[in-house]
Amino acid sequence: MTDQYKRNIAYKLRIGDLLLGKPIFDNEKFIYIELGTKKISRVNIVGNIVDKYESEGDKKYLFFTLDDGSGQIKLKIFGEEDSEKFKGITQGETVVIIGVARNWNNETYIQPEIISQKDSKYLLVRKLELEKHKKENSKPVKDKKEVQAIKDKILDKIKVAESEGGIDSEKILLEFREISTETINEEIQRLLEEGIIFEPRPGRLRYLG
Repeated sequence: MTDQYKRNIAYKLRIGDLLLGKPIFDNEKFIYIELGTKKISRVNIVGNIVDKYESEGDKKYLFFTLDDGSGQIKLKIFGEEDSEKFKGITQGETVVIIGVARNWNNETYIQPEIISQKDSKYLLVRKLELEKHKKENSKPVKDKKEVQAIKDKILDKIKVAESEGGIDSEKILLEFREISTETINEEIQRLLEEGIIFEPRPGRLRYLG
């Protein structure tokens, strides 16, 4: 398998993970999204179309907003031929997107190559598939010092987010995707039990101090 082929794999991702990646440029030209050890130039994402905008006039373009529960991202289609190809996609549909990751003016978006309509249940299927993959590839944490370090990192994230009214536990899971979901949830629960943080509503975490 050549390096070029590896670079062009359409990675299965959640939107929240993609948006946490770091855009890499070469002389102001966008190259790829760096996410852990992955260099992502193409993606395979399942989500719901929650918004659609179609241009009027001579310059043809289509913008969709895709939401998979972990975040939202724009799909941008330019030109008459491609706009005509995807104009049948409507708001409310569940779709699989295969496309090229782009970044312009500090915004990461996707330029679709394929948009396939799917049953709404497919969104949950993909979520479970990625969660299973993460669990299988997450390293178990047993060392007490390592557990304490993870706990401190989680607490630091919650403290920093206090100025924004807290942070969602889902976002913490995305931030520390190299650590198993089970370990993160255990440390969040421990912080709650110790009275260091609290939940103003389910899934929202704030620092009590």
